[in-house]
Amino acid sequence: MLTLLLATTNPGKLAELHELLGDLELNLVTPDLVGLALDVEEHGQTYAENANLKGAAYAQASGLLTMADDSGLEVDALDGLPGIRSARFSPKPGASDADRRATLLERLRGLPQPWTARFRCVIALVAPDGRAQYTEGVCPGEVIPQERGSNGFGYDPIFLLSELGRTMAELEAGEKNRLSHRGRAVLAARPLLQQWIEMHG
Repeated sequence: MLTLLLATTNPGKLAELHELLGDLELNLVTPDLVGLALDVEEHGQTYAENANLKGAAYAQASGLLTMADDSGLEVDALDGLPGIRSARFSPKPGASDADRRATLLERLRGLPQPWTARFRCVIALVAPDGRAQYTEGVCPGEVIPQERGSNGFGYDPIFLLSELGRTMAELEAGEKNRLSHRGRAVLAARPLLQQWIEMHG
């Protein structure tokens, strides 16, 4: 069976990826399981570059096909910020998700609403020899000033899916996986993974 390394230690992301890929004939492993603790500096200028930096580092170190992603929240009123800096948006050292949400709302205070935005995710599937394939998923919505919901992580509690009238953190797991940027990017990656499975079957 083909082994796929999921290049993340974020428990929320891992749960989503297991849910989205669990039905494929894949042996899903995490960095912990293969004894890897890499600190990859994500200094790319795009989501794809960052996903590739992470994916290539883990694929080389493990010798395994690796799935890495980079994602961000792009707010129109802030010219696309925080974007690729979404995880590092708070100036606080060791900032939490709550710190990052507070920083974002502080920057938006006083700007006219609605604060239209989108989550964007780019996935890199990287082979140990460095070959990479990319898929992308986008989820449109808006940022709201009050946190709602207890599912999800990151900016989920303040990201409203306008057509549903609910935040990302108010969705059930299955619903989120169908609608989210990461869910859409993984969905696009499934045919590529299927090709890998067939090549190694």
